[in-house]
Amino acid sequence: MEKRKVLYVSQEINPYTGETKMGEVASLLPQKTQENGFDIRMFLPRFGTINERRHQLHEVIRLSGMNLIIDDFDHQLIIKVASIQKLRLQVYFIDNEEFFPRKQMFHDLEGNFMTNNDERMIFYCKGVIETVRKLGWKPDIIHCQGWISSLVPMYIKKLYAEDPLFEDVKVIYSVFDDSFPGVLSHSLAEKLLFEDLQDSDVCDIKTPNIVNLHKFAIDYADAVVQASSKINKKVLSHIHSSNKPFMEYPGEDEYIEAYQDFYANFIKEEEGVLIES
Repeated sequence: MEKRKVLYVSQEINPYTGETKMGEVASLLPQKTQENGFDIRMFLPRFGTINERRHQLHEVIRLSGMNLIIDDFDHQLIIKVASIQKLRLQVYFIDNEEFFPRKQMFHDLEGNFMTNNDERMIFYCKGVIETVRKLGWKPDIIHCQGWISSLVPMYIKKLYAEDPLFEDVKVIYSVFDDSFPGVLSHSLAEKLLFEDLQDSDVCDIKTPNIVNLHKFAIDYADAVVQASSKINKKVLSHIHSSNKPFMEYPGEDEYIEAYQDFYANFIKEEEGVLIES
């Protein structure tokens, strides 16, 4: 019987991005999911704060080399990989020297929020999807964690809905209490229109602040997780009004089991066939 498959699109993963709660969930959850018999793939931006030598990142030549068009410009996609040895997990990194310069995550060397974080988000989300297509790997669930993954639900539902790899996939979006100041840019929606999208598809992020990005992801997702004990009240209200399957904050203990139970709402094995429950 073919294993069920879960794709993790994350903003932080311990130990690569430091020891954070988001990073902890994004590393331990895939481990438990894999132990439960699932086939998984994990993706992370290759932020410039990640020490490639220490973590033994290396380029995957067969997956690298394609160009992604953002705002009508080509950007080379480089795929790297590393292993979290103690968890027996492999992580794919989306890389590009322009978007992920040395010693920088979301802020420049002077501490300013980077002005191209909108394009970095586009590049990451598109890069993950295109790499999965190149792998020919069909996920049953795509689990997005962190605002930098917030475009993935829209891409899957609008641009890749007819792709056989994604036609039946369920997209889960986790809302953490991560944030950023102001807006990503005043031209994010305009840049997205270089895709095969309509203005109505992206009008809700013409002001791409953290609240609107979360709402945007929720609108296109199939289900939502409250991944932090406290999240923005407007976002929480939007989740409830969406009437989508929702997992409330599971607490500090045994939260991994709560995620596994939530997954079971969307896929199950019945006579060797994956179906929606």
